[in-house]
Amino acid sequence: MTEQLRGGFHHIDLSVSDVAASKAVYGPILEFLGYRQVTDKPHQCEWDLGPEGRGASLGIKACAPEEAGHAHRRYAPGLHHLAWRAESRADVDRFHAMLVERGVPILDPPAHYPEYSGDYYAVFFEDPDGIKLELVYAPGWI
Repeated sequence: MTEQLRGGFHHIDLSVSDVAASKAVYGPILEFLGYRQVTDKPHQCEWDLGPEGRGASLGIKACAPEEAGHAHRRYAPGLHHLAWRAESRADVDRFHAMLVERGVPILDPPAHYPEYSGDYYAVFFEDPDGIKLELVYAPGWI
C-alpha cells in the first residue's frame, strides 16, 4: 500500500474564464515547480506533482459561460490566494525572473516578510483572472 500524507491537499481545481490564457501562465509555473501535465483538453488542463497517489494535483477548468464575465474577487467568499513552497530564496528569485520574462503580472516582487515569519521570502503575482498566487520560501514554518 502506498503511504499517503493524511490531511495534505489531494487536488485543487480552479475555474477560469479562458483555459488557453490560464494554461499559458499555469503551465510554466507548475513545470518550474516540478509538476507534470497529465490532462490537456480545450476545456480543462491538469498537472500532478509527485508519485501517483502521493502528491497533489492542480487543475484549471472552463467556468460556466454565464460566469465568464465575472472577475475574481479576492476578498469575497472563496479563494483568497494560493501559495507554493520554494526550495530557497534563489528559487524565488529565479521564479520571479521567469514570471517577468513571460509577462505575468507581479503584485509584489521578491521580498522578506518578517511579519509572516522570521525567514518568510516571497513573490506575489496573479493569473489572467486576477487570482493572487505566491511562491514562498519560509524554512521552519509549516
